[in-house]
Amino acid sequence: MLDLWRGRYERLLEWVVIGLMALLAGEVTLGVLFRSFGQALVWYDEVASILLAWLTFYGSALAAVKRAHIGCPEVIALLPPGGRVAARLLADLLVIAFFVLLGWTGYAVLGVLATDHLVSLPDVPVAYVQSVVPISALLIIAAELATLPQALRDAREHR
Repeated sequence: MLDLWRGRYERLLEWVVIGLMALLAGEVTLGVLFRSFGQALVWYDEVASILLAWLTFYGSALAAVKRAHIGCPEVIALLPPGGRVAARLLADLLVIAFFVLLGWTGYAVLGVLATDHLVSLPDVPVAYVQSVVPISALLIIAAELATLPQALRDAREHR
């Protein structure tokens, strides 16, 4: 059941990342076309930066669910079976703790930014843009929890 959920979760994140990549590519293409005709879009740079940041955060959640983020598998592989499991568990608990802290802090910052708006698009609140931090933190925590049982089995079986 957990593997089915993880697979669907992975597909959802893949589609989110693909959508953001398509939006960013379209927005950059549109910006280049308008600049080539001497009619630069005033919001182009700010929106491109935001889309790139969103792509990075949601892409990190996708990497987490695929267990494709940075790690030190060589170090864990050198440990005895019990040590491998303990190291894997400790590493994952530290990752989860970090993202709990990041999500909580990111959520707290949203209140501070409640009255700020984008410079080039004054109708768009900065809090909306920055909501990617707590949302992606929750997505990464969910990915870590969904993949933890398999990671522990792999560590126990020396895979």
